[in-house]
Amino acid sequence: MNPPPPDWVQRNAKWFVPAGVLLLAAVIAAFFSFLMGLLKSSEPYQQALARVRSSPAVIAALGTPIEEKFFVRGNIHVSATAGQAQFEIPVKGPKGAATIALAANRAGRLWKFEFLVVQLEPSGGSINLLEPPPKPAPENKSPAPAHF
Repeated sequence: MNPPPPDWVQRNAKWFVPAGVLLLAAVIAAFFSFLMGLLKSSEPYQQALARVRSSPAVIAALGTPIEEKFFVRGNIHVSATAGQAQFEIPVKGPKGAATIALAANRAGRLWKFEFLVVQLEPSGGSINLLEPPPKPAPENKSPAPAHF
């Protein structure tokens, strides 16, 4: 008696298994890219990036252009009337790299940053973007001599 002929999986296993693994990897990558896109299109993310790109202190430290890297860590929760967001956004410029750390809350339609700091790498220094920039020191003028 002859053995039964191989079924479809046995005949095509050489290409079916690798194709299945590649398809699964593509689906996972697409889902991950979709999630990154959702985070990056959020209002607090966009506002933080705009503040970083327009900050003279950050521009002095990183140079221009300041570009975001692909991976973002954080979360965002939004309802009809409120929201919370926490992100760590890696950025780079010609002079160096940094991470933007932020926490923001939304009341109504307005997002308010509770924390917005650029942590410079590798120096470990930081730039707080919520503090007003320091005022220039007043010029030290000697009083004019009095003439009597």
